[in-house]
Amino acid sequence: MFKNTKLALSAATALLALTGLAVAPQASADDMAELKARIANLEKQETERQTMGGGNMVSFRGGYARNNDARTGDILTDTAGLSNTANGKQDGWYVGAGLDLVLSDDLFTLEDSIEVLGEIMFEYKSFDKKDLNLQPLPTVTNGALGTPLSTQGTVTVNQFTLTASPKIKFMKGSDFRPWIIPIGLAIHVISPPSNGVTVLEPGMHFGAGMDYRVWQNIFVGADVRYNLTFRSLDGVNLNGMTTGAYVGFGF
Repeated sequence: MFKNTKLALSAATALLALTGLAVAPQASADDMAELKARIANLEKQETERQTMGGGNMVSFRGGYARNNDARTGDILTDTAGLSNTANGKQDGWYVGAGLDLVLSDDLFTLEDSIEVLGEIMFEYKSFDKKDLNLQPLPTVTNGALGTPLSTQGTVTVNQFTLTASPKIKFMKGSDFRPWIIPIGLAIHVISPPSNGVTVLEPGMHFGAGMDYRVWQNIFVGADVRYNLTFRSLDGVNLNGMTTGAYVGFGF
């Protein structure tokens, strides 16, 4: 569509130039320069309109997160007072941001209405938080019992995910744009560490969603994504999904 528009504008430029020569052979160089400037401005406006309508985008996201398994029972997640307190639920929330860059605006010459983008995204997911109150056994000094030391703080079970994925976006030129991520790469970092004291695990990333242009280059959208890891991280299952909304800015 964009290529067809450029061809149409180029043809219009040539036609106007020929018409100007035919109707007014005496037209000055200044008149022709002004005509060319107007056509160039129209081409620039069309380029900006097409880009803002479904090209590069920076987005900010947030919503619901859920892992397939809870992390309760791990050595470093559960907190302790007089008894153990489970920490690390399946359900949580996430915030993040992403960057979409156009790789092809016509599905590599196969279809004008389909774009292929490269997406880089990161998100922070929080699943639980419990207060820490450890009371060790009393110290012994010269045969006498000392006062027990109390350690206080908070243990937060969270996860950081970085993804790089191809994104196929449909209906170029319209305000409503559905898209899919057929498969991508995800890198997960967990905190606290697993029982084996490891924190990093790669996996696969899938997604689908849509966005809608509400005004100029401002978009709103919603998506659902799923992360599938190749194996558990020392018994920690990182497979899970997110779903939520985002606000995007085209450029």
